[in-house]
Amino acid sequence: MSYAIYPSLQDKRVIVTGGGSGIGAAIVDAFVKQGARVFFIDVNEDDSRQLERTLANERHAPVFHRCDLRDVAAIERTFDAIASAAGGIDVLVNNAANDDRHQWDSATAAYWDDRMAVNLRHQFFCAQAAAKRMRTQGKGAIVNMGSISWHLAIADLTIYMTAKAGIEGLTHGLARELGEHGIRVNTVIPGAVRTPRQMKMWQSPESEAVLVAQQCIHERIEPEHIARMVLFLASDDASRCTAREYFVDAGWFGT
Repeated sequence: MSYAIYPSLQDKRVIVTGGGSGIGAAIVDAFVKQGARVFFIDVNEDDSRQLERTLANERHAPVFHRCDLRDVAAIERTFDAIASAAGGIDVLVNNAANDDRHQWDSATAAYWDDRMAVNLRHQFFCAQAAAKRMRTQGKGAIVNMGSISWHLAIADLTIYMTAKAGIEGLTHGLARELGEHGIRVNTVIPGAVRTPRQMKMWQSPESEAVLVAQQCIHERIEPEHIARMVLFLASDDASRCTAREYFVDAGWFGT
């Protein structure tokens, strides 16, 4: 398949959180191949270093920064280091998340707080750190990663779905606040994406067949399909797109 090239993304300074594997790695790859300068954040050093090596010969090799996004002070230090090295920030993709399953009747307050830090809180503070730099330029794009899960009410994900629902509210609020500075904020909502983690932990051939049958398009969604929507929303082609949700779910209506 052939995909669009966005001239406006060339040399753009892009930060991708959770960029070491899965959807995040596909997003890093896609931006690098558009000629962007990509800096990606993760805690998984092995996968992240491998991704750096894989893309080392591209026009701009991506740069990995290890950062635990639950640490707000570490977020500010990391964004400051990236902005100093790159001379600014043009695009932020808030991708990092963890969809651990859990039971509503055994979840503790500590677990709740940790899951919110992993799945929601960092999106605000990464956006805050990026937008402070974008504001001086009068332009920028933030793409938050939501989830189809809460739209379908998937079992054993109550806290995760709460966080992901909050991301859509966060997007609307930030879009309103930052629009006057030329900064656009949108949410991408993936459906059931075939990542190594999903296939290892949650899917079997039987469950995969049921899932595909529930979609209007009976094909699996790959990480690159999510990355292509992110590219569009980060590009100048989407210059009048903000405060909205964009589904990439093959028309999945669940059971």
